Amino acid sequence: MSQHQGLYFEDLSIGQSATFSKTVTEADILMFAGVSGDTNPVHLDAEYAATTPFKERIAHGMLSAGLISAVLGTKLPGPGAIYVGQTLKFKAPVKIGDTVTAKAEVVELDAAKKRAVFATTCSIRGKTVVEGEATIMVPGRPVAV
Repeated sequence: MSQHQGLYFEDLSIGQSATFSKTVTEADILMFAGVSGDTNPVHLDAEYAATTPFKERIAHGMLSAGLISAVLGTKLPGPGAIYVGQTLKFKAPVKIGDTVTAKAEVVELDAAKKRAVFATTCSIRGKTVVEGEATIMVPGRPVAV
């Protein structure tokens, strides 16, 4: 496996998993708002956020979900993998200073299509904050000539 090529489809097996963790910072939220255009005040305005059920600012749900992309694109299966689909359920808020751990686990393999399905979660101290399922197109091992 080179730095430019992750695992091949043939390297995957049911139950394989990988994780990626990141502590969410003020800068992350501001940059995500800038990149995404999502300037919902629950993410950016402490006074407004205090009036919501969360009582304080929370990170964008898609910021946490983006950490799933980091696992799939850099670790398992890694470079060369292409996202085909992702379902998401947001279960709990993520706040500034929380360390989010994204996990992807192989749950299904379709050899004919070279696609893998992953159970995906984001958690904070063991509590699930995002869950879903990703479908990934994974390159096959090149055939030697």
